[in-house]
Amino acid sequence: MPRFTVHVRDEWLTVPCRDLSCTVQWLGLEALKRYIKNKPDNGGIGSVQETSFYVRRCQGQGLLDADDTLEDTLEDNDFVEIVINGETMSPDLISPHLDGSHFYSKYQEPVEYISMDGKGLTTTDLVNLGKGLYKIKLTADAESKVKQARELVDNIVKDHKVVYGITTGFGKFSQTIIPNNKLIELQENVIRSCSAGVGKPLSPERSRMLLALRINVLAKGYSGISLDTLHQMIEAFNASCLSYVPEKGTVGASGDLAPLSHLALGLMGEGKMWSPKSGWADAKYVLEAHGLKPISLKPKEGLALINGTQMITSLGSEAVERALAIARQADIIAALTLEVLKGTTKAFDSDIHELRPHPGQKEVAFRFRSLLDSDHHPSEIAESHRFCDRVQDAYTLRCCPQVHGVVNDTIAFVKNIIDTEINSATDNPMVFAERGETISGGNFHGEYPAKALDYLAIGVHELAAISERRIERLCNPSLSELPAFLVCEGGLNSGFMIAHCTAASLVSENKVLCHPSSVDSLSTSAATEDHVSMGGWAARKALKVVEHVEQVLSIELLAACQGIEFLRPLRTTTPLEKVYDLVRSVAKPWIRDRFMAPDIEAVHKLLLDQKVWKAVHPYIEKFRLDLTPESDCACFP
Repeated sequence: MPRFTVHVRDEWLTVPCRDLSCTVQWLGLEALKRYIKNKPDNGGIGSVQETSFYVRRCQGQGLLDADDTLEDTLEDNDFVEIVINGETMSPDLISPHLDGSHFYSKYQEPVEYISMDGKGLTTTDLVNLGKGLYKIKLTADAESKVKQARELVDNIVKDHKVVYGITTGFGKFSQTIIPNNKLIELQENVIRSCSAGVGKPLSPERSRMLLALRINVLAKGYSGISLDTLHQMIEAFNASCLSYVPEKGTVGASGDLAPLSHLALGLMGEGKMWSPKSGWADAKYVLEAHGLKPISLKPKEGLALINGTQMITSLGSEAVERALAIARQADIIAALTLEVLKGTTKAFDSDIHELRPHPGQKEVAFRFRSLLDSDHHPSEIAESHRFCDRVQDAYTLRCCPQVHGVVNDTIAFVKNIIDTEINSATDNPMVFAERGETISGGNFHGEYPAKALDYLAIGVHELAAISERRIERLCNPSLSELPAFLVCEGGLNSGFMIAHCTAASLVSENKVLCHPSSVDSLSTSAATEDHVSMGGWAARKALKVVEHVEQVLSIELLAACQGIEFLRPLRTTTPLEKVYDLVRSVAKPWIRDRFMAPDIEAVHKLLLDQKVWKAVHPYIEKFRLDLTPESDCACFP
């Protein structure tokens, strides 16, 4: 029989329906009847029939017409809310404000799978799992290792051995022995007490990454989790049932305890969860709506779910992937700016860069040559100033290989650390089935990813710092030979004046965000955890820095394309004309002042989708394959 999950005030109700030709109004009345049934004062509702209310979806908060039939408007197990007129919608159901850098599309259940064994996951894989492009399954080898480790834990409990986290308390209470009849309560308690995070929740994409990464670590077979519990986690992931995980609360040592506990809490049917069907709702109802049961923890399993650096590492993976994408597109944007400012390509000569052969520097210089080479891609703009008397350009143009290059090398260094961390066992204690023992260690300490992500923020920020200076050159008529602020009728129109201010403000914010969080440590847990990494903040601020870099470069790309308008009918090189056409597909030329924020957001989305890179990548690789002396350079992805 079809049924619907209905939220009335602070309660969830299940309303079955035999006849789907009933209306939305009927569903609301039926839910209100059930709501007042067990209330001594009828919940303050005098007459259900006379109560005025409206019905809206929990996911997206779309209003439903009271006269529409349930068959036409809802699906079995859909989640809706009844809002009584004069009352406000439950704040529990208002989708928390999510990071503006994310552009969500309608969720479609994936059909492809990634096989996990805790060994071969990459940052790219993890980000794609976060986007909902794959489901998860375990390899046979992973299942075998998980079983063996669990058998050892079961034997420890059976033999009444004293082992940290299995038959003892945690942290300062590690010397407290817990009787066998309290071991399950012990594991449940640690999840509940550690669910102490604050702040807005992770977006569904990031919560999905966090769950996927924890599954990958458990699949290594050193955590002692049971195969049944791990399968339940995978089922929740594949159904996109995602726990409410506040972003703040981890100090990045003894694992990301608070966020991972919130992740586990939802799987236990407590707290809140999100799914494409329900939006945010009570976890037990979300699981039930997808035919799933809450996890019942066994000895050691609570600890197995929360010991690790997966919050730092999952957010760090997204930061690395987005940094990689914006770094290579920054070269394209800078090349277009150089064309608009009538710069010279001499500074990108391969012989110069062979004398300082950093891989990133050589690759950036190569990309500039591939986009600006006059033999391959004649440029009417370049030809127009071929015989000018300018000897060299400003550093923001001439030194792009050196500045952008070290960013590329930084990203490669950080990606190597994060890829290693993704496939590392970070529990305590470790369960070594082949040795028949558990060993306490410190793999949960987040110093590696924390330091790496602090370094990433410092490195990638420089793309915004140098881009902002190029925007200044584009907007300043004394430096560009273009109209002030790239607009006609200056004074009446202000053009890119405040867009440049926005870029400057973002660069200034980044200067603060680039202060390393991992240089700090505060002793916690009664000095048991006396040195911590503060890696959670390192990851979150690295993401924020990358977002700011994307936004600054979005403004530069808009400004460079606007500069092209004043050089017409002259044309730039073929690949850069492709970039111009791409931008003009989402943002028209600036004839007079208009609302600019949508243009910046549209171009930002182009960069997030890597469309600027995709537009010119074939030209770059063709140039590489031509095997000219100038193409002898390092090969970056």
